[in-house]
Amino acid sequence: MSDDLPAELLSRRRVYDGRVVRVDVERVRLPKGSECELEIIRHSGAAAVVPLTAAGEAVLVRQYRHATGDWLLEVPAGKLDPGESPEHCARRETAEETGLAAGELVPLGWIWTTPGFTDERIWLYLARDLRPVPQDLQGDEDLDVVRLPLSEAVAMATDGRLVDGKSVCALLRAAAWLAAGASGQEAPAAAG
Repeated sequence: MSDDLPAELLSRRRVYDGRVVRVDVERVRLPKGSECELEIIRHSGAAAVVPLTAAGEAVLVRQYRHATGDWLLEVPAGKLDPGESPEHCARRETAEETGLAAGELVPLGWIWTTPGFTDERIWLYLARDLRPVPQDLQGDEDLDVVRLPLSEAVAMATDGRLVDGKSVCALLRAAAWLAAGASGQEAPAAAG
């Protein structure tokens, strides 16, 4: 079917090249033939992690996010450094933000964050077998570590008290993975 083909790139111009994102304006011919100009935010990708203690607590961070003008409750996450694998990023961010190192990292697939205007992909993980390490916050991180029973964190993700998209997805996938393992069923395969 012709509409299964990707768009044809006709032209591209870089309008911004920053520390975290780049912005391109692209002229494309869409799969059904119409042409348009699109603004695309290019991002290196990120990893997000649900650290889970032996007591069944999810280790989250309450972080100030200037773009929202508010504090958000989130799973630890961060962008991939150049050449860095998503797994390495997940381990690094967990340690830096929570002061916990993961002995086991379970991949939970990946998500597009907002595919209407960015190519950012976030890989999701469940971290277990945690041990304390020094916390190492970056200059732009203003956060507090929050421990909640996983069941409460999942309830917050489903009832709207937790509104960060990557965190909602990561918590729900972690809970599903754990439930499948606890019931003796094969855990759902993670894409990506």
